Amino acid sequence: MAATPQNPAASAPRRKVSRHRGEGQWAQGHFTPLNGNEQFKKDDDGLNVRTRIETIYAQRGFDSIDPTDLRGRMRWWGLYTQRKPGIDGGKTAILEPEELDDEYFMLRVRIDGGRLTTAQLRVIGEVSQEFARGTADITDRQNIQLHWVRIEDVPEIWRRLEAVGLSTTEACGDTPRVILGSPVAGIAEDEIIDGTPAIEEIHRRVIGNPAYSNLPRKFKTAVSGSPLLDVAHEINDVAFVGVEHPEHGPGFDLWVGGGLSTNPKIGVRLGAWVPLEEVADVHEGVISIFRDYGYRRLRNRARLKFLVADWGAERFRQVLEDEYLKRKLIDGPAPAQPVERWRDHVGVHRQRDGRFYVGFAPRVGRVDGATLAKIADVAEAHGSGRVRTTTEQKMIVLDVEEAQVDPLRAALDALGLSVSPSPFRRGTMACTGIEFCKLAIVETKARGSALIDELERRLPEFDEPLTININGCPNACARIQVADIGLKGQLVLDEDGNQVEGYQVHLGGALGLQAGFGRKVRGLKVTSQELPDYIERVLRRYLAEREDGERFAAWAGRATEEALS
Repeated sequence: MAATPQNPAASAPRRKVSRHRGEGQWAQGHFTPLNGNEQFKKDDDGLNVRTRIETIYAQRGFDSIDPTDLRGRMRWWGLYTQRKPGIDGGKTAILEPEELDDEYFMLRVRIDGGRLTTAQLRVIGEVSQEFARGTADITDRQNIQLHWVRIEDVPEIWRRLEAVGLSTTEACGDTPRVILGSPVAGIAEDEIIDGTPAIEEIHRRVIGNPAYSNLPRKFKTAVSGSPLLDVAHEINDVAFVGVEHPEHGPGFDLWVGGGLSTNPKIGVRLGAWVPLEEVADVHEGVISIFRDYGYRRLRNRARLKFLVADWGAERFRQVLEDEYLKRKLIDGPAPAQPVERWRDHVGVHRQRDGRFYVGFAPRVGRVDGATLAKIADVAEAHGSGRVRTTTEQKMIVLDVEEAQVDPLRAALDALGLSVSPSPFRRGTMACTGIEFCKLAIVETKARGSALIDELERRLPEFDEPLTININGCPNACARIQVADIGLKGQLVLDEDGNQVEGYQVHLGGALGLQAGFGRKVRGLKVTSQELPDYIERVLRRYLAEREDGERFAAWAGRATEEALS
């Protein structure tokens, strides 16, 4: 047919019509596995690997482990292979997984709400010393990680942990991870509401439940009724933040879609108030939305934050209410701005019962098994049988009588655990780094510890709250984008043109109700050796140029690039 003004398409070339593959959303009918992770999860639930660990792998050794279990399903039970020693950061992205794998594991003990008894802490310490070469790191998600674990020892480690009520279930993998909670829930004088019953009910419903053991990727939860906003709610997939409703009383403000890594997003408020007894229902609705509508086609878009960014808060709330809860949520107020500038509970604080809780600061979260056992002894001698971990890699002893505060402080100081740390020791956080992590490019823990010493020596008068977060790769496990000074590990060139360990610098990030990401100064990269000089220089400029009461983050946001270089 010839082309006519009425039919211009007659002469146009035919376009190939292709059907959009979708994003792998189950609720849209896209069930076909779209990548290797989705395939192995479809083939066998990660929870099922425990039986093979106990009956086959622990009996026959590392070489008997199926590769898909080794680098996939074993994460459902808190196990990651650790980095083989001697592999430098330049090879991280080049080598195949089997070339990076050591024959030892990191084992993550999940500690929901940061709640531990001294008996539990002592068992972790004993396991560390007997099976993990004494290693123990407190993470910024309230867990404790052990290293150098042999597959042959895992069943016995599980037996000992579970005998005191601890678990590694779904501490890793595409699962509901540890539930963050205020470490002073139920005891703080200024608490709005105690979220402990909600954490316990969420755990009962979802952890180890096959209905939620195949998520698009990890799912992070936070619940806190503290006015300090002490669980980094802004960067969790779902968070319940304590608020006082003018009509209904204390409850929780609902946030969704936060997360960092290479594409950071601050969570968004849905504007909904949730009473304590409904938190677990709402949590189950949100995690179900993630399971059903989450993007499974591409791993780098498989977090809830991408769905929330595409849908927006209004649509997300509507789907939650209409499809999952089958009822409307109550509108509610936003949290108040926290008064305190530290959110880590370090120091001596009065409890609502008149006793005290005492928070202390290990160096960059690094302790060891012997120290954990000694902390348990000290806590029992001067407090009670309760201790807590925090989201800032700190620990707390609860229930301390006034007469025992000073003896406890002295006992902790003797262990190198400061109750009154410098801002540098208090505010410096570091991820695992190249020592054990297969994704890392640079060293972090030792670098952070040495940096604390240098800054304390060079700036003894500095007394402002300051966070310095050190990450060994771009994945932001140490929350670099929301630190006053965030350091992202990478290889850089020194003044002689040699490739060395260093960091890209982020400045002026923050959490809280003024949460935001730090700015990157164009071309600003610092070698590891230059790091103390650089931070000293920037902090002295801040002290000289700040306005009355101005926080570092605010100054960094307005300072010139020259001042930040």
